[in-house]
Amino acid sequence: MLIDLHAHSTASDGTDTPGSLIGRAAAAGLDVVAITDHDTISGWTEALVAREREHPELTVVTGTEFSCVHVDPAGRRVNLHLLGYLFDPDHIALRSEREGQRAFRLARAARIVQRMVEDGVPITWEQVDAYAGGGPVGRPHIGRALVAAGVVPDVNAAFAGPLSHTSPYYVSKPNTDVLRMIDLVRDAGGVSVFAHPLARRRGPVVAVDAVAEMAAHGLVGIEADHPDHDDAARAQARGLAADLGLIITGASDYHGTNKSRNDLGVCGTVPEAYEALFDRPTARRPAG
Repeated sequence: MLIDLHAHSTASDGTDTPGSLIGRAAAAGLDVVAITDHDTISGWTEALVAREREHPELTVVTGTEFSCVHVDPAGRRVNLHLLGYLFDPDHIALRSEREGQRAFRLARAARIVQRMVEDGVPITWEQVDAYAGGGPVGRPHIGRALVAAGVVPDVNAAFAGPLSHTSPYYVSKPNTDVLRMIDLVRDAGGVSVFAHPLARRRGPVVAVDAVAEMAAHGLVGIEADHPDHDDAARAQARGLAADLGLIITGASDYHGTNKSRNDLGVCGTVPEAYEALFDRPTARRPAG
């Protein structure tokens, strides 16, 4: 059984439409795929319709990857991502938080592009917005514009250079406190998993004490198997899961051509973990 619990569409920063994502998941031989766009549920309906009409054999898990921050007692802030699955999309507080994060994401992208344009980087907001295809603009869309302009060879190079957190063009955003987000997902009937917790090439990662605090607050799982985790990181994440009673998940973090090495199914979740993850009275059931 092939299970991939982390994939993105054009509803955020992937390159496949939600419907095409479902088709690609089926073609890749997946049995279960989760659509987890950044801070939005706007791809859910199209994905579910595509599944019902064209690929009823595929199970679709609805989710969102939320932009969060953890602040330790010393005031150190670390940005991180939380995967929320099978929550009620009409939960008022969580919907308000999603809408706020989408607005912040758009404003951030606009400011990054403005800084680049002011510095003579040969891209425009219109080009970046076109890559978003009507969805919310994110850094991968800026990366694609940089590739088209010949500034960098590929999107990965863009994230390692002009879009990195150390770049002069970088703009931070006021992410939601992760403990509050865990509360919101739980209150909306959903299940939360810490996404790529030890992906150090993305920037600073939270300390073990922070993961323990999240687990005590209601975190359900930890994404140990991820393309941005090396063997040591995967082993550390598995150790944390064992120590804290968390469920171990794995996923590709698929973004289409925006992340060429993150193919669907490249990392997966074992069936026992999948069943345990959603064996909760409050969680909505996957489609399929």
